[in-house]
Amino acid sequence: MPVIKIRARTSESLDQMLKRFKKICEKEGLTREIKRTVFYEKPSDIKRRKERQMIRKMQKEAALSRDYRM
Repeated sequence: MPVIKIRARTSESLDQMLKRFKKICEKEGLTREIKRTVFYEKPSDIKRRKERQMIRKMQKEAALSRDYRM
């Protein structure tokens, strides 16, 4: 799990600093990883999820390649 350190900028409120922290966590994929590890996921569900991700990725790449050919 990555360590995220944030230093307060000059004249930065706590709300702004918290917002910046949340944005960094989202960018690192930390929230997604925590949600995934909180509950047990069966190996078959993991395999199914990864297959769906690959299909989505391939479809996206195919759509991009079609756009560039025109």
